[in-house]
Order: sequence, then structure tokens, then C-alpha cells
Amino acid sequence: MTVRERLVVLRDCIGEAPICSNVEMLQVVAAIIERDARILICRRKPDQSHPLKWEFPGGKVEPGETSEQALTRELEEELGISGATGVEITRYEYTYPGKDPILLIFFRVTAFEGAPENLVFHEMRWVPPLRLAEYDFVEGDRDFLRTFSR
Repeated sequence: MTVRERLVVLRDCIGEAPICSNVEMLQVVAAIIERDARILICRRKPDQSHPLKWEFPGGKVEPGETSEQALTRELEEELGISGATGVEITRYEYTYPGKDPILLIFFRVTAFEGAPENLVFHEMRWVPPLRLAEYDFVEGDRDFLRTFSR
């Protein structure tokens, strides 16, 4: 049974989003935030893994968190916005060379309080969706970009 199938079974059993243990597979959330027909993208710092690559804000789901809780926490830590909520768009497994597989979970952010500000990135940009392909994204986000539609 795949991780996705186990999550569906767990959701059916408990009637809500499963809490992540991150024991079987690391889970990572990514936020698609739209403003004025533009999507927020962020560039990693030169001293981070995947230096200077673009990504969507977000991060690892901590043990005991749901992916929705991780989304809210990560966006507060990275962008200074609070109460972020979203709707899951898609999820898939991805394996970086030489690493264990991860489960990437993408959310369309539907509400938050405050204005996004750069707290941890090299830079941030608001980009029209049709221009996202022009940016050098982390490899894990590329499958999402190929299928993304507003």
C-alpha cells in the first residue's frame, strides 16, 4: 500500500486530516499564494541546500502536526503571516538523488492575516503564473509546475 493509500484509509477511519508522524516518509508542504493574478515564489539562500533555486514557501511537517498545521506554522515563520489556511491541490512522492523519498503536499492558500514579508529567503517575487516556467525551481516542484493551473 502506498503512502497516499494509507493516508486515505487513515482519513476514512478518523474522519479528519491525519497527523503526521514523519516515520515512514518525510512530508513537506508548499504554499501557492496568489495576489493580483500573481503567485509568490521564493529563492533559497546561497548557503542552503539547492542554493539560489526558486520554490514555493513552506517546509517540513513536524511530528504530531497535520499538513494543514504545518502550512500555518511554516508561513508564519517564513513570511510573518498568521492564520494561513488552504485547500490541498495535489500531493506526490519525489526522491532527490541520494536521499530518501519525500511526500510533497501543495496547498492553494485561501486566507491569512498580515502581509507576506521576507523573513528567511534570499529574495521573493510575485510572478504571473504563465512566467513560472522561466524560473529555476527546485527539482521537486517541477512536476507540480508542469500541471499547475490557476
